Amino acid sequence: MEFTRQLDDVERRYEELTAQLGDESVVNDPEKYRKAAKAQRDLEEIVEAYREYKRLADAFEQAQGMRTESDPDLRQMAEDEITELQPKIDAQVEQLRFLLLPKDPNDDKDVLLEIRAGAGGDEASLFAAEMFRVYSRYAEGQRWKVELTSMSESGAGGVKEVIALISGNKVYSRLKYESGVHRVQRVPVTEQQGRIHTSTITVAVLPEADDVEIKIDPKDVRIDTFCSSGPGGQSVNTTYSAVRMTHLPTGLVVSCQDEKSQIKNRAKAERVLRSRLYELELEKQMQAIGADRRSQVGTGDRSEKIRTYNFKENRVTDHRIGLTLHQLDRIMEGEVGELLDACTSHFNARKLKEQAQDQAVA
Repeated sequence: MEFTRQLDDVERRYEELTAQLGDESVVNDPEKYRKAAKAQRDLEEIVEAYREYKRLADAFEQAQGMRTESDPDLRQMAEDEITELQPKIDAQVEQLRFLLLPKDPNDDKDVLLEIRAGAGGDEASLFAAEMFRVYSRYAEGQRWKVELTSMSESGAGGVKEVIALISGNKVYSRLKYESGVHRVQRVPVTEQQGRIHTSTITVAVLPEADDVEIKIDPKDVRIDTFCSSGPGGQSVNTTYSAVRMTHLPTGLVVSCQDEKSQIKNRAKAERVLRSRLYELELEKQMQAIGADRRSQVGTGDRSEKIRTYNFKENRVTDHRIGLTLHQLDRIMEGEVGELLDACTSHFNARKLKEQAQDQAVA
């Protein structure tokens, strides 16, 4: 069976890597050890799932053998065990099929998170600030690091735009389906007649590119420095610590003024610029692949309305996957794990279906 042969190969490779991690020549070479440890970690989940599948399959086979027992109680016990084991085996097979899907090469990357107020004026800027807090709270629970790069505040206490770098374990794999238009429906604090207003914000989650993937030629970048400023134009410091980078070939402009050090701001700005250039490369890939396979590349379409947050009904609806949860109050406190899990399961199922269709055609 091709399915189990593939899993046997994965398990064999996992055992080879485990042995390597105990090899003195590997242990004494930090780079070799790091690569072997990462490769082993990448296979660990699928190997554990496969071993659980084999355990269930062995128990199922033993129960099948008990069906021929002369003792009716033993036969009934076997039937009960078979009835209990079959759905567990089916679920384990489904999980293994998901785990065998081609891995998104960006899943292990850190991300650049961009949130911008859209339609709705002050209300949109307030919601943008709240959603940044949601993602920050979730990141805190995941033990991720959030580094603010730039923030443009509004007069109402919200934000017109906020950009942050989030680093940690598999950040992109968790947040990649958050890109798009988020719509909020609620009564603004400034509304005197209790009417519900609809506002929007846009969220973009970009995988952070490293130096190897995106090379930035210094002659292609113009760097300007200026004094950081806060709301209302008030000077935050009198040194030229803020940095603006302009990538001349593409016209991309990146600013960073969160740090007091010009060197730190420049380093952050370069990370943001590299991620934006990487996004442009991904868009070229999607266009080359064609519309029917763009979902497999990984980045979301930020022009698509993906979710509605209705405060009056304590409801959040993800329009792409048809999911509605009546727990908006918890979600706004950063408890977005159930939403993220549902999106991941939905898009993995779609990829699995497309893979099956491709195999049928082949």
